[in-house]
Amino acid sequence: MESIKESAASSRLPTNGGSGDSIFVTTRWTMVLAAADRSDPQAERAMEEICSIYWFPIYAYIRRRNHSPEDAEDLTQEFFRCLCEKHWIADADREKGKLRAFLITALKRFLAKEWRRACAQKRGGGQPHISIDTDIAERRYEAAGTPNLEAEALFDRQWALSLLELTMKRLEQEYAEAGKTTLFIQLKNGLIMEHQSIDYTAMASALDMNEGAVRVAVHRLRKRFRELYRAEVAQTLPLGVSLDDELRDLAASLVRH
Repeated sequence: MESIKESAASSRLPTNGGSGDSIFVTTRWTMVLAAADRSDPQAERAMEEICSIYWFPIYAYIRRRNHSPEDAEDLTQEFFRCLCEKHWIADADREKGKLRAFLITALKRFLAKEWRRACAQKRGGGQPHISIDTDIAERRYEAAGTPNLEAEALFDRQWALSLLELTMKRLEQEYAEAGKTTLFIQLKNGLIMEHQSIDYTAMASALDMNEGAVRVAVHRLRKRFRELYRAEVAQTLPLGVSLDDELRDLAASLVRH
């Protein structure tokens, strides 16, 4: 049975008839394209969702480049503002590369050419698409550890963690919609534990279920997590790029120190 990190390298794709690749009507790349189309009434909403999902890898990269927490907050907000208002997002092309690669390349260019002007802007000026609580961002940055990772390696690691976090939220939502929130709460630790470390007896007691049924429920939870995670990662890739290769890259980013 795979743990979360092992799930990041799982190689089984959901089939076209399965639920793993059919629940997302809008992919991350279609969101990007919508954000790039100023005539699209959904453009602003699409941009806000992109920001809400991917802001922390951007923030972590900027902090690792020796910017202060305050400047990192300003620069992160300014970067996303420029993506939209300067229409940088229009350069995104799913046929040319990964969403992860597009954002990190755009960020490097932004920091090289724009950061002095961005820092000179008064804090709170402009219309950032995401509100960043610096205290929360810094606690999350400190909790990330890995002080020896270079900025781009840290970005990749936080990108992978953001996708895992998003997958967990999707999974929790599915269980909640099925009226199984209590089951999810009791079983979710099984996603981050090795198979032999899971206390099925304690879970069974807490859920008033027999141990065999709990083992089946944990197996299903893990399987569904893998399906959702693969679907999330696939949404960030250009057409024709190997999903399995990206999963291996993301899994490797999680074990770098």
